[in-house]
Amino acid sequence: MQYLLRLFFIILLSGIFALSSIAQIGGRSTFGFLDRTNSARVASMGGNILAVNDDDISLALTNPSLISAGMNNTLALDFVSLRSAYSYGDVMYSKTFNKVGSFVGTFQFINYGKFTYADMAGNTSGEFGASEYALNIGWGRKLSPHFSIGANGKLIYSQLESYRSFGLAVDVAGSYTTTDDIFSASLIARNIGVQIVTYIPGTRDPLPFVMQAGLATRLRHIPVRFSLLYNNIEKWDLTYTDPLSPDNQVDPITQQPKSKSEIGIFADKLMRHIVLGTEITIAKVFAIRLGYNYRTRQEMKLPDRTALSGFTYGFGLRIKMFTLSYARATYMTGTFNPNYFSFAVNLGQFSKKKE
Repeated sequence: MQYLLRLFFIILLSGIFALSSIAQIGGRSTFGFLDRTNSARVASMGGNILAVNDDDISLALTNPSLISAGMNNTLALDFVSLRSAYSYGDVMYSKTFNKVGSFVGTFQFINYGKFTYADMAGNTSGEFGASEYALNIGWGRKLSPHFSIGANGKLIYSQLESYRSFGLAVDVAGSYTTTDDIFSASLIARNIGVQIVTYIPGTRDPLPFVMQAGLATRLRHIPVRFSLLYNNIEKWDLTYTDPLSPDNQVDPITQQPKSKSEIGIFADKLMRHIVLGTEITIAKVFAIRLGYNYRTRQEMKLPDRTALSGFTYGFGLRIKMFTLSYARATYMTGTFNPNYFSFAVNLGQFSKKKE
């Protein structure tokens, strides 16, 4: 069993070193919807993965090593509303098989809405649509009371007007959990794959590969959990220089370009990898969640109206076999920010109650 665990992480690290040289950051890769957060719980705690090991099926899409027998026969729906015609989400179902492991099937979708055809002169001539889909088969298995591994296999299809594309990808992950479930940690490589059918013949784009590490811990006698995500391990410098930003202008007195100290530059680059989250549980049925994403705040805030850019919040409600979660993310003041909804029902408990 320890040999399998070592082999799994050797394969994982090999994929990291092989793909880190072509790692892509925002806008430089195709199938970008694979990197979106669907789960309301994940969104409310600031990141796009969690290392929380508590049988929550909504975490399986981004962290397959958390897929467990506790999710067996659970049906879930995640839905994100951005605008009236722009939405995305997924439908999930889990099943466990003895000696093989636990599986989660997920149908992932995004609908960009309708667009109007127009020429250079502004003459319109009808409408067209755009949408993308992915069919995910996730597998997870415990190697020991502490270690678990998992993987997602993805079939990806994209239709943007008359352009179509097809791709294949996999996620691989490993998790460690203490015996008392106080602390858990995960290491994940996502979207390792290739674009098989390209939008334009001869032009092949990379997938949004990302390497992530997550930690989660809860206090022993207080119902509070803390989460930390280190994102984009494969690329250190995630900064974007905006020529219009006040931080990049000439000082009106010295006429010298404004610049940060070496410590400030290092801290800025480090914090762009960090996502923080916390979860407070009340009476084991209601949870209040908060998150903070420094990189989102730096990239989306307005110079004169920073407000809550980069902050997320939400709640979760669990009543017997039903789980409901909601989250709200703030990207930019004065714009429409997304609402996340997640619903899950354990069909196994429902059938037992009926019997």
